[in-house]
Amino acid sequence: MKGSLFATNVDFHGDLVRNIPGIRESQHLFDDLSPEPADWDIAIAAEGAERIPTAAALISRPFDYGTVISYSFDSAHWQATRFSDGSTYGVWYGSQKVETTVHETAWHWYRFVLDSYAGEDREIVTERRVFDVRCDALLIDLRGKEKTHPALVSRKSYGFTQQVGRYVHEQQLNGLLAPSARRDGANAAIFRPERLSNVRDRAFLTYRLNAARDAFVAERTPGRKWIHLAPSTLG
Repeated sequence: MKGSLFATNVDFHGDLVRNIPGIRESQHLFDDLSPEPADWDIAIAAEGAERIPTAAALISRPFDYGTVISYSFDSAHWQATRFSDGSTYGVWYGSQKVETTVHETAWHWYRFVLDSYAGEDREIVTERRVFDVRCDALLIDLRGKEKTHPALVSRKSYGFTQQVGRYVHEQQLNGLLAPSARRDGANAAIFRPERLSNVRDRAFLTYRLNAARDAFVAERTPGRKWIHLAPSTLG
């Protein structure tokens, strides 16, 4: 497997698109606790006593762009994904196109809603924040390899791809560029955080999903459909 699968590299220098949960407008962290600002001070003091010190002001908590990279590599957030077993190492994922990230995240959100709101015939709304992140790395190029290794894009099992990821991790390689399993396009799986930098805002998205009706809509401008699909077809 290794000889043919890992034979091609790409010297990648460019942006990758990262799509994560986020909100369009900043929110005060404590104004839902009490209408009285004096009560906010008590809550701030209590929260501050427990948290790890940060240079960010607590009351406004500006978005920490560093977490866009670091979150996936923090062992507290490891989970089983296409190229990680979830217990040994973390993997950061980004795509070459925004549309690819929408299809990928729509599927995972659909599964979450099915588990959390099973059978409910109603629209569930969430917001997403999309970033451009610079990547400079020599990557294993798996694009096109799905023709000889179809398990690379399996929608049912991560067994094969987690073996690939384990090899990349054990060899201390930077990562790989692989075909998306849910849309034409490619995703990068990055194993070394130092290969990522320069996080920049790109867009905000709103996702609307009625799982019972198998209907998903992504909006770039609130109220205006951008991408709509039947999410069950992604699995």
